Parts: sequence; C-alpha cells; structure tokens
Amino acid sequence: METTALKEQLKSQIIHFLNLTDLTPADIKDDEPLFGDGLGLDSIDSLELVVLLKREYGITIQDPREGRKILVDVNTLADYIEKHGKK
Repeated sequence: METTALKEQLKSQIIHFLNLTDLTPADIKDDEPLFGDGLGLDSIDSLELVVLLKREYGITIQDPREGRKILVDVNTLADYIEKHGKK
C-alpha cells in the first residue's frame, strides 16, 4: 500500500477504534503527536492502538518502551507498519 494511502487509512482507523467522532482524518496531521499536547490521547487509547496494530496489521507490541517509540504520530506508525506489518 502506498504510504499516503496507509496514513489516511490509519487516521480513519484511529478515529473509528478510539471513537473520536468529533474528528475527521483531515483534522489529524501526519506529524501531530498522538499523546499529550497533540491529539491528546491517553494510556487507555494507547492500549486500543496496540489492539488495532495487532488486529489490522499483525503487529504485536509487548514491550512498552517499543510502544512509546512507535505510537508517536501517524508518520511513525505508518513507517513501522510498512517495515513490520503483514504483507
């Protein structure tokens, strides 16, 4: 899948999986932090994102330190999925 299409898919999935009904994919910037001052997600949301990665892309994150490196922004997620996701 092309990177741009993957990023758009990820944004839609984030909105759907986390029930962020007040957002559209266009509202999420590729380099906007997912946590803290960016999108404002919390630790429960991070667990949901881990489930999303497992269910949709076959990626299992077991080490919280690894998760912190992956769940940074849409760019980082897409890059990791392209390198490690099921083809």
